[in-house]
Amino acid sequence: MEKSVKQIIAKYNTNQTRLMDILIDTQELQGFIGKEAVSDIADALNMSQADIEQTITFYHFLSTEPRGKFAIYLNDSAVAIMYGQRAIKETFEKEVGIKFGQVTNDGLIGLFNTACIGMNDQEPAAIINNRVFTKLTPYRVREIVRYMREGKNMDELINESYGDGKNHLPSLKSMVSSNIRRKGMILSDSYIYGSVTKNILPGISPEAVIAEIKHSNMRGRGGAGFPTGLKWEFCRRAKGDKHYVICNADEGEPGTFKDRVILTEKPELVFEGMALAGYAIGGDEGILYLRYEYRYMKEYLEDVLAVMRKNNVLGENIAGIEGFTFDIRIQFGAGAYVCGEESALLESLEGKRGEPRDKPPFPVEKGYLNQPTIINNVETFATAVRIIENGGEWFTQFGTEDSTGTKILSISGDCMFPGVYEVNWGFNVEDMLDMVGAYNVQAVQVGGPSGTLIGPDEFHRTLGYSDLSTGGSMIIFNKQRDLLRDVVLNFMEFFIDESCGSCSTCRNMPEVMKNKLVRILNGNGVKSDLTDLKAWGKVLLASRCGLGQTAGNPIISSLKNFRPLYEELLQKEKEFDQGFDLEASVQQSCRYVKRIPKFHLHE
Repeated sequence: MEKSVKQIIAKYNTNQTRLMDILIDTQELQGFIGKEAVSDIADALNMSQADIEQTITFYHFLSTEPRGKFAIYLNDSAVAIMYGQRAIKETFEKEVGIKFGQVTNDGLIGLFNTACIGMNDQEPAAIINNRVFTKLTPYRVREIVRYMREGKNMDELINESYGDGKNHLPSLKSMVSSNIRRKGMILSDSYIYGSVTKNILPGISPEAVIAEIKHSNMRGRGGAGFPTGLKWEFCRRAKGDKHYVICNADEGEPGTFKDRVILTEKPELVFEGMALAGYAIGGDEGILYLRYEYRYMKEYLEDVLAVMRKNNVLGENIAGIEGFTFDIRIQFGAGAYVCGEESALLESLEGKRGEPRDKPPFPVEKGYLNQPTIINNVETFATAVRIIENGGEWFTQFGTEDSTGTKILSISGDCMFPGVYEVNWGFNVEDMLDMVGAYNVQAVQVGGPSGTLIGPDEFHRTLGYSDLSTGGSMIIFNKQRDLLRDVVLNFMEFFIDESCGSCSTCRNMPEVMKNKLVRILNGNGVKSDLTDLKAWGKVLLASRCGLGQTAGNPIISSLKNFRPLYEELLQKEKEFDQGFDLEASVQQSCRYVKRIPKFHLHE
């Protein structure tokens, strides 16, 4: 084992900033990262064991204890539960003979819960040894467990469990479906691989590329909506030894899966967009930060990159442009929603806990390895290629004045046709519901748990930065769903589990708010509880990053738009709070923090 770990370390040139790669490879080698491995890594990288362990314990998919020969991670998102996750969970426990959070005595199977894995359009789903199993049923679970005990490998498990239902891309070795329901400029079949790089870039300057992106008025597709052209311009002007291009593919927002589909169906478009950005800002290195839940895509994407290098769309002097050298590597996360925040992503890229940085400075000035860096998401890079191909003016013909172009939506929940839809910005919610076959709708969660829960009286509203802004997640709930118990409570538990623990507000208030919600659900709530919840949500705005600032949104949004659901549960005879101890609730919440505070040996 010592030799193998040393080989892994050598593979990454004994580089501290590649600690995440070293830990992931070590975990996959033996199923966990034991004390000896921690010691070997610490010695080789000249780091303390405490620093290694604090990084391991931060990430959901890394472990210092064995997880089983077959590590099963069952998605517990709200949509998964809507589609029968509880029955799947009970069947796994019955067939394996253990509870979730445990490993069988023989070390064969481990059962674990996990947050949304980007499969809301094909739930219930689970990850088994980095391979995704979709549309699980109790029968399929029994078959899967039987195959495991018979000694079958992962490919045999998939073949015998799903047969011809596998993905149309054989190299993915997956049964995950793309479920593209509507195509636009990004998902269109009209894209010709490499055409922009080889036919347009040789005749256009980097400054002209940025000017065209600015003229298009494109804003980042990740949710924040910062003007893409301005970001690239700021980065190009920033002084540094190197300039980096980072693609944020850590789509951890529950209900979002469109980046998964783009990378499956149009990976060349995304990578060409990264190279285009590298040309524009004067960068020579790009990194795709891909969530660990999509580890099954690794070989497929590496093959795509290899072909692009062979065709001189990546590499040295690309398309014959002297000095234009740009290449891309893939960096996996290890299960931390907060790493979708750009500065937390940078910390993770550098081999640390994914704790957000203070701003300023911003990444365009001091980002990856303290060098100028642009960070855009998958859809943004793909869109940039089409803009340069057709022109910024062409792009402004789509969408609205302040929200130009198209938006790719991940639509799931109570509808006939869940999947990915590319629509023009300005599309309204009512038309969206008709498009996907959603009837008797009670509510729509726009933008995932961090977004807004709206009711029928707001279905006339449009998708765009001036009205309903969204990174792409749209979850539909019909009138049979218990919004407070099955949705809001689930979302609050998600935020509590995913907090990095860095801010006291984010570390404590979501748990306090959840406790108050549970009190109301149990019939012990009073009117002042609703006032408290609204006030406490404002406290979260003092958090360092977007996760903390929006962690109260499931309650605040539902309280605003579905207040009668709360009022129906209140004790009618009581008009004042009796017995809710805020200080005791805060103390209790501290015990639930999943991520230990940052520490160093010298402290």
